[in-house]
Amino acid sequence: MAIILGLNAYHGDASACLVRDGAIVAAAEEERFRRVKHWAGFPSEAIRYCLEEGGVTLADVAHVAVSSDPKASFFRKIGYALKTRPDLSLIVDRIRNQTKRRSIEADLASAFPGANFKGEIHRIEHHVAHVASAFLVSPFERAVVLSLDGFGDFSSAAWGMGDRNGVSIDGRVYFPHSLGIFYQAITQYLGFPHYGDEYKVMGLAPYGRPQFMSAMRRILRLEDNGAFTLDLGYFRHHKEKIAYEWTGGAPLVGALYSPALEDLLGPARAKGEPLEERHLDIARSAQAMYEEAFFHLLSELHERYRHSDLTLAGGCAMNSVANGKIKRYSPFGRVYIQSAAGDAGGAIGAAMQVWSRLGGLVQGASTATALSGDRISGRSVMDHAYLGPRYDDKSIAALLAARRAELEGQNCVVEHIEDEAALCARAAEAIAQGEVVGWFQGRMEWGPRALGNRSIICDPRRADMKDILNLKIKRRESFRPFAPSIQRESVAQWFEEDGDAPFMMQVFQVREEKRSMIPAVTHVDGSGRLQTVHRETNPRYWGLIEAFRQRTGVPMVLNTSFNENEPLVCRPEEALDCFSRTKMDVLALGNSFIRRNS
Repeated sequence: MAIILGLNAYHGDASACLVRDGAIVAAAEEERFRRVKHWAGFPSEAIRYCLEEGGVTLADVAHVAVSSDPKASFFRKIGYALKTRPDLSLIVDRIRNQTKRRSIEADLASAFPGANFKGEIHRIEHHVAHVASAFLVSPFERAVVLSLDGFGDFSSAAWGMGDRNGVSIDGRVYFPHSLGIFYQAITQYLGFPHYGDEYKVMGLAPYGRPQFMSAMRRILRLEDNGAFTLDLGYFRHHKEKIAYEWTGGAPLVGALYSPALEDLLGPARAKGEPLEERHLDIARSAQAMYEEAFFHLLSELHERYRHSDLTLAGGCAMNSVANGKIKRYSPFGRVYIQSAAGDAGGAIGAAMQVWSRLGGLVQGASTATALSGDRISGRSVMDHAYLGPRYDDKSIAALLAARRAELEGQNCVVEHIEDEAALCARAAEAIAQGEVVGWFQGRMEWGPRALGNRSIICDPRRADMKDILNLKIKRRESFRPFAPSIQRESVAQWFEEDGDAPFMMQVFQVREEKRSMIPAVTHVDGSGRLQTVHRETNPRYWGLIEAFRQRTGVPMVLNTSFNENEPLVCRPEEALDCFSRTKMDVLALGNSFIRRNS
């Protein structure tokens, strides 16, 4: 039996996973335990959870796989430094960061004293971990593999093929050129400075027009081989020290763009300043430029490999707008993107890559799996993301008993509903009446999306639901859309594409005749970032939607993350805290049904 601990450490979205004989037993991001968004550093709490869920100790772990290799592209790094002679502080800062990444053994010993770890440490190059994180859990026997992000181990993109023997890389884009840096710099320029804010630009883009395409094509240039280059005059990262913080808290990335970008596009928007039409047009143009480069590369990869299946990973794989157009605007017929496509997913990729190197794919493995039971070439297929902590009725009952006085003071009534169908019916009725329902069930989701176990659920039919939700809980920008969860069997009737999107990683167009029926989840351009819900992988959530469909004729609900300007809730205590401090109407906490009476 091979037990492998996979880690994404010393970077944003620190995470851990546990793989046993090719099956993923547990996976979680550190932010869920630390309660700091995108937490960067060593994922000790996520490791602790994964070991407990697997019923093992660190002494039982044979291999630790880390999604970064400081030695990767060593001679390219030296050559670049000699050729360009960047600021000395930049070199010193990079050396300091690489030194931190070599301290896995020490951090394991510190976090788990006396654990007697005797396993082997494997450092997996960043983009190899990314492509492995998608292909090695995909349903494909063979596929083109692509990783796109900001930077990792001196590369920003990598591509190749995956098959029975694992993944192989035969093409890259190296530092300082990066599609991810292009999008992140524009995100910062538009006044969204936080790590991971790119999704705000995606939400803003449909409100504008692509009036700045000529400028975008000066900033980002497409190459004949499918790759891309930046005009470095508009950037700072290649020659100056940028403020980066990857240790023990929220990630911080300093300004990536140079004054030349403001000369080209006009003054940057300061955080909190009003959004002008110019900003909307720049957002639309940046998204259009990203898609132009993305589909240019996909076209070249299909021409090169002559294969119609694609797996996609890296931070850029979170661009759900572009992802939803892959089958429409590229030659690829099928695409797989796992639920934690960004850096957190590197933990699974590193672990699965080590499993591959140990011969797991060729030799096969036992049929036991934490996922659906499907296996391809001796590996699990990730068809759901429910890999985090779970809490039983006993622990929830103890929490509610301890907080009884508080709940009574808020005029709340608590019921225990053992029958699943009855619980779903009660929640669906509340949703149909326009109430906001917290839905805390089963194992927490792996990845950034709430997928029906740590979700806030509302009625998609109400045009005012977006405002109600923002008033009661979210308080987020008005231009950001909310997403639909839809029963898989109903997708073709409501969307122009009939694809599978279990991880909410693709945006499809809502059928024109249906848009007025579900205004709360239809964006200004007629699109929706859907989650397809399968009865087999989440029967309780599917049952909730079915109960709502029986009442309304609509086989979907509005689904947003169960949080309030914090990471997705993990424990029942956090769900109850969020319920108590907001104006949420109902909380379904396991089999406990909590209603706040007016």
